[in-house]
Amino acid sequence: MLSREQRNPLSDWWWTVDRLQLAAIIALILGGVILSLAASPQVATRIGLDPFHFFNHHVMFLLPSFTVLIGVSFLSPQQIRRTALIVFFVSVTLIVLTLLVGPEVKGSRRWITLLGVNIQASESAKPAFVVLAAWLFSESTKKPEMPATSMALVLLLMLVSLLVMEPDFGQTMLILMVWGALFFIAGMRMIWVMGLAGAAGVGLFTAYLFVPHVAGRIKRFMNPASGDTFQVDTAMEAFGNGGWFGLGPGEGIAKRSLPDSHTDFVFAVAAEEFGIILCLVLLALFAFIVIRALSRAYQSEDMFARFAASGLAILFGVQAAINMAVNLQLIPAKGMTLPFISYGGSSMVSLAYGVGMMLALTRQRPRTELESMNASAAQSYA
Repeated sequence: MLSREQRNPLSDWWWTVDRLQLAAIIALILGGVILSLAASPQVATRIGLDPFHFFNHHVMFLLPSFTVLIGVSFLSPQQIRRTALIVFFVSVTLIVLTLLVGPEVKGSRRWITLLGVNIQASESAKPAFVVLAAWLFSESTKKPEMPATSMALVLLLMLVSLLVMEPDFGQTMLILMVWGALFFIAGMRMIWVMGLAGAAGVGLFTAYLFVPHVAGRIKRFMNPASGDTFQVDTAMEAFGNGGWFGLGPGEGIAKRSLPDSHTDFVFAVAAEEFGIILCLVLLALFAFIVIRALSRAYQSEDMFARFAASGLAILFGVQAAINMAVNLQLIPAKGMTLPFISYGGSSMVSLAYGVGMMLALTRQRPRTELESMNASAAQSYA
């Protein structure tokens, strides 16, 4: 048992980290293991793989993901800023390489293979971008003469341009929403936030006019008779089949025909086999993690920690909300994973990195420690 009197990194971490939030994250990870076992064998069998191919890969990524999550949660805010800068520029470099030499799949270039591992660099770019944007916004509150907001805008335009070139409009909209939320949290005037929303709307309309698959998804959402809506229709049937308590583990029907039942539509599989009750439990876990992180963030006197933890919580929550809304046919289909539940190695490790930073930034550090970190940060900028 770790004692409060012990002064070592492990005991300091244990008594300052949000243990309830950590428990909720672990519960989500364990739920993802169960749902991967329920949803993935049928998909693997259909495409000629071993039935447990996706499940084995899901489990294989658990150890590195959990190691990243816990390891990052030990970092100080200053260390988080430095690692985020490195991760962001490595991710951007990989995105550029993906655009140049990555394979084209369904009209998009989003993956690159390094050392036999498929990597979606945009996943790791997201949490690092949020931290860097939060850092710049926090600097703008302390040093109004510094063009930090303009630098944050340049950072946004650089990442969004690369994502549009892939193209990946789902991730683009997610990044824009989180950046806009951070912009608002940092105390910027509402007219600027509305301007950003207007620009995003213009961008979406432009994509509708000139990008066929975006136009197709929106048209199918507005008028299901205009195209193939098999996946979303089957997902909705799964919710109806499952009812409150589900058909039982392994008894699902939708996963037998859903191509993406282990990724984009795993929430529908959960509803059919385990019922609406489990879906509400998952929703409660996501909501608890986000609300808990936001409440802890606003207790911090460090503006960087406050903005970064809030941005990471919003990133986590909005991604989960988009996936669940697609499953419930509330918004047009997007290729967005359900955090820690859907299959995807790059997504899981990147989520672990983001959540690890969120845990680190919401640790209840003593005032003297925060003052010393702020002083050292100020010296490094001088």
